[in-house]
Amino acid sequence: MIITVLTMVPEMFESFFLHPLVKRAVQKDLLELNIIDFRAYADGSFRHIDESPCGGGPGMIIRCEPVFQCLDKVRSPLSRVIALTPSGIPYTQAKAKELAGMKDIILLCGHYEGFDQRIIDEADEVISVGDYVLSGGELPAMTVIDSVVRLLDGTIRSESTMEESFENSLLEYPQYTRPRTFRGRKVPDVLLSGNAELIRKWKLRESLRLTLSVRPDLLEGRTFTEEEKTILEEIRNEKETLERNPDHGH
Repeated sequence: MIITVLTMVPEMFESFFLHPLVKRAVQKDLLELNIIDFRAYADGSFRHIDESPCGGGPGMIIRCEPVFQCLDKVRSPLSRVIALTPSGIPYTQAKAKELAGMKDIILLCGHYEGFDQRIIDEADEVISVGDYVLSGGELPAMTVIDSVVRLLDGTIRSESTMEESFENSLLEYPQYTRPRTFRGRKVPDVLLSGNAELIRKWKLRESLRLTLSVRPDLLEGRTFTEEEKTILEEIRNEKETLERNPDHGH
């Protein structure tokens, strides 16, 4: 896979190349990561890349010319061009999986008040990593790269990604390790029972419980197994009982 990042602050990615996940993927030839400074494509000795917005308004806008000229140099017929802005579609694990199946991705990192709209129109899609505003698209680009690279075959063990949060529209169940008791808090007995079936059921129940409590939106439209339906009904009944009698849980 080739991932190319177009940015005006390439130095932000220097330590990112040393990230164990990225470094391993590069060393295994699973990833070619290119960081391109699109300021080099701006005209004039001052590498002028921004202008005031037409029609007035605060801040500065990234000009079309340097970004388009940079794109013309790095884009191939296989490239998927993605602009990273707060106005894009929300980034999800499903999208990470989709991108992991691609051969060539170009990430456009905005700055200032953003891109000239014609740059965004040139992109194949626009992605947002959350409902907040950052000073630039570099951190979102790192987020996308990290989430995609870890899904590439050979980067990490495949079983490590199978039960993570957002797989199958569920948050991941709680995890524990030694010591068995710490400051009065114990590892659930079932996890130490050695009974694989009981442990599986506990993990499923806790995933459903956590998702229902924190991210019920993930369950909307999801197809449930009969076992999951039964567990959800039990969880809801337990919640109703606790709400009717708050002291019941103490």
